[in-house]
Amino acid sequence: MNSSSKTPKPKLACEVAADRVLAGRLAEGGVRLEGCAAQELAPGTVVPDLVEGNLRQKEAVRAAIETVLEGVGARSHDVIAIVPDAAVRVVLIEFDTLPSDAEEAAGVVRFRMKKSLPFDVEKARVSYHAQKYEGGVRVVAAVALATVVEEYETAFREAGFSPGVVLPSMLAALGAADGERPTLVVKVDARTTSIAILNQGHLQLFRTLENTRGVMITGEQLAEEVYPSVVFFQDTYHLSIEKIYVAGLSDSGSATPALRAQTGAEVQELVSSSQLGEDSGSAPRWRMAGVVGALIS
Repeated sequence: MNSSSKTPKPKLACEVAADRVLAGRLAEGGVRLEGCAAQELAPGTVVPDLVEGNLRQKEAVRAAIETVLEGVGARSHDVIAIVPDAAVRVVLIEFDTLPSDAEEAAGVVRFRMKKSLPFDVEKARVSYHAQKYEGGVRVVAAVALATVVEEYETAFREAGFSPGVVLPSMLAALGAADGERPTLVVKVDARTTSIAILNQGHLQLFRTLENTRGVMITGEQLAEEVYPSVVFFQDTYHLSIEKIYVAGLSDSGSATPALRAQTGAEVQELVSSSQLGEDSGSAPRWRMAGVVGALIS
């Protein structure tokens, strides 16, 4: 969902989540952040949804964006805007081939998604990335209702910033993951649990599940939600998960025993302390995966 601008990627990223707004500024060298900030939102301020309006208290969101970006010492107005996973549908679609013409290819992708969306695809913003593999082309497509995206973009603009790149939180977070070997990434937020499996740098599975337990979900419950996706991947690709990254849990260690017992894989937090630098401010490291991944990718 990025723009066609050829300017360098912004060094600022800001995530609007259901319960808070988080921001980070990339340090020189591009491997860690040198400033982080977060501000909590009152319940009901942001209600992520594919169809309905998301920003129920627009002025509160605008003010929080302005506060956290000023808090990281913003030196530019260009920012990567990160939106909730529940506001964007991410799908993997397989094709034998795709047209070489970009506009024609985009039309083919839109047509394939037409019947699987709860809104008119012609009223949506669609972005996609094509990955070639032995059997054809696998497309990772992100689609969101244009009015929903515009809500978030307007909040950033009214705060004095230019959201030249817009990403759903989980896709942003994947920028922090090493996916060369079969790798499971699990990210929990207040409303969803997002699951992705990477291998050889390609995204091979992506699911966003409703999470009624929020960030209070236990390790056993999380492993239970993840298990069907792990089995599907293993049966489809005849590979075993070798590494697991977890984000969004204040105590990610609580999930380690259950996930390790399920897969035998190494389990670790997606964001490390070293990636946040010394000035992490009020930002909880376990919630920074989207911001960190968007900036260091």
